[in-house]
Amino acid sequence: MIEEILQQKAKLVDEAIPKFLPITPPDEMYKAMRHLLDAGGKRLRPSALLLAAEAVGGKPENVLPAAVAVELVHNFTLIHDDIMDEADLRRGLTTVHKKWGVSSAIVAGDALYSKAFEILSCTKSEPQMLVESLELLSKTCTDICEGQWMDMNFETRKDVKEEEYMRMVEKKTAVLFATAVKMGAVLSGANREIVRALWDFGRHTGVGFQIYDDVIDLITPEEILGKAQGGDIIEGKRTLIVIHALSKGVTIDALGKSNATRSEISAAITALRESGSIDYAMNKAVGFVEEGKAALKVLPDSEAKKILIGLADYMIERKY
Repeated sequence: MIEEILQQKAKLVDEAIPKFLPITPPDEMYKAMRHLLDAGGKRLRPSALLLAAEAVGGKPENVLPAAVAVELVHNFTLIHDDIMDEADLRRGLTTVHKKWGVSSAIVAGDALYSKAFEILSCTKSEPQMLVESLELLSKTCTDICEGQWMDMNFETRKDVKEEEYMRMVEKKTAVLFATAVKMGAVLSGANREIVRALWDFGRHTGVGFQIYDDVIDLITPEEILGKAQGGDIIEGKRTLIVIHALSKGVTIDALGKSNATRSEISAAITALRESGSIDYAMNKAVGFVEEGKAALKVLPDSEAKKILIGLADYMIERKY
């Protein structure tokens, strides 16, 4: 049921993207900007924004530009992430920098970033609510950059602590979820207690989402994942799984080895599983999602609230 509803919300966003981001001259730039957007994706963040608006009595159609803006910010980060990770695939497609070149991909990502704010300003809402949302999204983009900087820094360190990883994940991933649901509430005129509750919901479930995403990277085959299995190991990422394993003295030979063979990656995944590190991360992800759901207690019961709770569960049940 939850996947069906999420597909319905995603369809609203899918249909709105070409309206707010048409292909205009220079055509190739806009094609590069739309490349990952047109490939689909789960649209979890914009869907969460629409659901949050509904949960506080707002109309989803009024906040649709804000939902598109959040999706554009997400895709801007994906394009730049793929450049930094030298990734070949995203959502089963050639990455933007592989198809158009690194310089063009940087420009496409930058243009998505700026377009997001232009589109957000089209939201039908009170001026002060719009200003708050613009400020919130702007700060969130800075947080994402800080989180990415921390993530890159971790790759050269062997002493990354779990608390540092949690701070990084909150900035790099969770704040955009938190911002999405908070914006849905703010733009729909919710009171401060409800706005805060939705922020907490998005923050906790966003952390759970990222931890579980690190698990998926290891346990999901490439044909389902849409990118190379074990990519985080090759890139030397200090995920919670790796941090936990290293703290237990586990040797991960393929960690940070760009030319690691499939058998080496497979051996690393086996070592992480046998050390209990994958299960440890799974349990942490579940705990964060449960905290997120608990934050919604202050919201009045509604179908939208029920779906938000279902969305939180979906974060740690999805296969890719």
